[in-house]
Amino acid sequence: MSTNKPKHIAIYGKGGIGKSTTTSNISAALAEAGHRVIQIGCDPKSDSTTILRGGEDLPTVLDSLRDSGRPTIADVSAIGFGGVLCIEAGGPVPGVGCAGRGINAAVDLLHELKLFEEFKPDYVLYDVLGDVVCGGFAVPIRNGIAESAFVVTSSDFMAIFAANNLFKAISKYAPSGGARLGGVIANSIQTPYASALIDDFASRTGTNVVGYVPRSLTVAQSELYGQTVIEAAPASEQADVYRQLARHIAGDHPVSIPKPLNAPALKQWAKQWGDRVFGGAAERRLVEVV
Repeated sequence: MSTNKPKHIAIYGKGGIGKSTTTSNISAALAEAGHRVIQIGCDPKSDSTTILRGGEDLPTVLDSLRDSGRPTIADVSAIGFGGVLCIEAGGPVPGVGCAGRGINAAVDLLHELKLFEEFKPDYVLYDVLGDVVCGGFAVPIRNGIAESAFVVTSSDFMAIFAANNLFKAISKYAPSGGARLGGVIANSIQTPYASALIDDFASRTGTNVVGYVPRSLTVAQSELYGQTVIEAAPASEQADVYRQLARHIAGDHPVSIPKPLNAPALKQWAKQWGDRVFGGAAERRLVEVV
């Protein structure tokens, strides 16, 4: 068992961007390396830890609070691949209440139950929805729960837009004890310009890219089995990408306070990239015709 203080890390990203897949594979890689890991899903869909658990159902903290009033750790957790302790915060009854507040309630309960003292993790990963950084979803970075945060983005504008909003939240709370940014994870890299676009966005906002995760059929195949790539295809190049990310997170990675772009600057930046991408495509088509 670990005798060191656990490192708490929040991983944010727009819904559908692949943050849960990324987080679960990082958790699996950390566990594979011999670390004790807890992953806490902070998304109302409650599917953060699915591929760590073979697709099995897991009662959420909020559902258990509503049903029994005082659940135990055993009621709301399951051991997944490599011994990762999986927990889903859950959300409110559809159409009622604020999903973000559920994170606060879940985190409070886990502390009351002395989860971290009992399990003695080396790493606690919070997988947090990042489309809208309301007060509830900002809990891990606002209340000093997480020491650092990573933002998952692709080269799509709405993913960049969400990342920029997350930078705004981090820059607001970091000076008063909130989490600082550990870096950007570039996910679903497929087009030739994707890496350059994300690199440029990171440069403009005073951040850095800590890893590039290519779009891969291996990920899709692994998820069909209800598994992480680390479990389903441990010898694959994709698995090594996640292991590299895990090593970066496990190390003494530098943190910073990002400098988000204001709305006009972000729109202008996006337009410039639109001109570059579509201009280049038009030039290539012209060459092909000639």
